Amino acid sequence: MTKGVISDDLVADYAEDGYALVRGMLDDVEVGHRVAGHIRDAGGEATVVPTDVSRGADVERLFAAAGEAGRVGALVCAAGVLTPAPFAETTTEMWEQTLGVNLTGSFLCCRAAFNAMLAAGEGRIVNIASLSGVYATEKFPGLAAYNVSKYGVIGLTEAIAVEGKGHGISAICVSPGAVDTQMLRRANPALRPGLTPDDVAELIVALLDSPLAPASGANIPLFSNA
Repeated sequence: MTKGVISDDLVADYAEDGYALVRGMLDDVEVGHRVAGHIRDAGGEATVVPTDVSRGADVERLFAAAGEAGRVGALVCAAGVLTPAPFAETTTEMWEQTLGVNLTGSFLCCRAAFNAMLAAGEGRIVNIASLSGVYATEKFPGLAAYNVSKYGVIGLTEAIAVEGKGHGISAICVSPGAVDTQMLRRANPALRPGLTPDDVAELIVALLDSPLAPASGANIPLFSNA
């Protein structure tokens, strides 16, 4: 998951409501284990799996752990990286890493979840994109690879919704604007955040607790919490 996008407190609250949580993490894995420990102490179920979502083998291991925990009913796909660079100085390595995590990683996780949900006949997928990937919103210099990756996540969500419709699988995309995270400060230190991680997390939890089918394929832009 992208650091700071979904707060650990809300992750814990959701798990303690009776959901078995399997969380793939690449950064702050030790923090994730501590949160999982708190959830288990409170009577919930939680597992942390070190995962680089751009690697197919890692994603397979993550979903194997999810399968052991129970039926895969929901996926929140929020992994993301951002490396600012002027377009002329964007290296092939920067491009491949950004699309590898943000877009290919989303594809690999969504595909694994989709296949697991097919067997159950239902499931919900929430993908995290960005206003940077929304047509006609303001773009900032130095974010070409990131912007393209987030356009792709929105398109991926639409494709999943089309193919999931006949199988009880819904997919929706959330595109936050300026969220108070380390990623925002790397992207544009002068940009004032209008959202907190909890704002985004609360919406995700509300979506997972509500009927998604009528809105499947939609993208929800988040401009501000005001």
